[in-house]
Amino acid sequence: MKLFTIALAKRAGAYLLKHFKENALLVKERGLGKEISTIYDKESDRMIVQAIEQRFPSHNLLTEESGFVDKKSEYTWYVDSLDGTGNFALGNPFFAVSIALAKKEELVLAAVYAPFLQERYVAEAGKGAFLNGKQVHISDVQSLSTSYIVTCEGAAKSNVRLAKFHASLHPHVKDMRKLGSAALECCFVASGRADAYVTFTIPPYDVAAGVLIVQEAGGVTTDFSGKLWKCGSQSDIVLSNGLVHKELVARLKNF
Repeated sequence: MKLFTIALAKRAGAYLLKHFKENALLVKERGLGKEISTIYDKESDRMIVQAIEQRFPSHNLLTEESGFVDKKSEYTWYVDSLDGTGNFALGNPFFAVSIALAKKEELVLAAVYAPFLQERYVAEAGKGAFLNGKQVHISDVQSLSTSYIVTCEGAAKSNVRLAKFHASLHPHVKDMRKLGSAALECCFVASGRADAYVTFTIPPYDVAAGVLIVQEAGGVTTDFSGKLWKCGSQSDIVLSNGLVHKELVARLKNF
């Protein structure tokens, strides 16, 4: 199952990379990432869904493009066929394919593949997280004041909440950044490139793979109240190295 998932993510990623910067008309759409869906999202989704349904015909699927296919299985696949669509449309290389598998409400397998960057993150429950075959770990930063935070608007309908969040939190951290791909932002926390990731009302297909990768790298995942994130939920979420989590959550309670 692990090899199947990795191969599927790489196949979809190869397709996206082949067509990256191919269509200049995408740049003119100028929408927010959450508002754009391209022919490339849809074709990548079709490839992934078809492969899963052929190999595991009884499994449920939840994908950004196809929605929820409920087959009453204890297994559910969470798929974002092109995470970072806005980046892809603008010629920004920070985009990825994100695939996760859960048994009941427990994540068991995850793969995030960024084809332009040639970075493949993989995690299995209880077996650690890996980047291109090398095990990765969260950072050892202990203070929020020295932390690098990555963030995005998630499924929020406007940037107003995000702007208030930035204004409130930015003075208390080293810096805040936005990559434009939730999957990669999670993976940056897992690999120690960032100390925490915060986003708002985000659908599970955007972050399910990233959540398992962060957890297997030694990190912590909760909602803004500090309650453990539930697989399948669309909610505010904060993933961190765990060392800055309590302090960060304390500042998120008002959002």
